[in-house]
Amino acid sequence: MRKNHYGSHSKRGAEVAAVMYTLFESAKLAGVDPHRYVLKATRRAIASPGAVTLPQDLT
Repeated sequence: MRKNHYGSHSKRGAEVAAVMYTLFESAKLAGVDPHRYVLKATRRAIASPGAVTLPQDLT
């Protein structure tokens, strides 16, 4: 992992990287395109601030 992002400069940065790696790898295991999933989730979050909804219709 260090070779991919040359280390984290803070504890928070390392935590965010770990969450993102987990999200992308979990999506791959579920047979979902991780880039498309994150893009759709981000667009929904921007459209509805404060609402916690994740896209379910990407299969």
